[in-house]
Amino acid sequence: MAEVNQLILLAEYNQLMNTRQYAASANLTDVQLGEDKGVFFQSILGTLNHIMVGDIIWLKRFSEHPSSYEPLSYIREIQKPKKLNSILYTDFSELKKEREKIDSVILHWIQKLNSTDLNTCITYTDMTGNSFSKPFDSLIHHLFLHQVHHRGQVTTLLSQCGVDFGETDIIEIINECREK
Repeated sequence: MAEVNQLILLAEYNQLMNTRQYAASANLTDVQLGEDKGVFFQSILGTLNHIMVGDIIWLKRFSEHPSSYEPLSYIREIQKPKKLNSILYTDFSELKKEREKIDSVILHWIQKLNSTDLNTCITYTDMTGNSFSKPFDSLIHHLFLHQVHHRGQVTTLLSQCGVDFGETDIIEIINECREK
């Protein structure tokens, strides 16, 4: 059960950081959000879209696992992005609304998992057609680490635009130990 609790913590952290990142990004104009900064996904908007693209691709794979079919039903309805740099939303407010929805879906899904579910393997095909079979729990960690990596890039871009993002450490939401 400890592993499930750790994934719930990561899902809660993910949701909190995305909420804060979108709030910070809302301080910028559409021009600033879309400005090519010379980074891998060009702009803040491009990077935020890429994070969502990655989430959708992985969540679609996860949605085929029996434990995840119902909790990820919303994701199965979304069209699979064709490329990692797909721009799903050019309108920031629409992107923000979808981010909030997907983060809620992720948290709900993680809360439904159990240790038995996590101790299985997922077989999937990547964007180039290669097939892999890897541990489910490790792939879920990858989902969250992918977001952390790219949120760090967005945080840097926000800083370059004069927006202070503030605290990003997960320690903020880890509960205090209680004496027994």
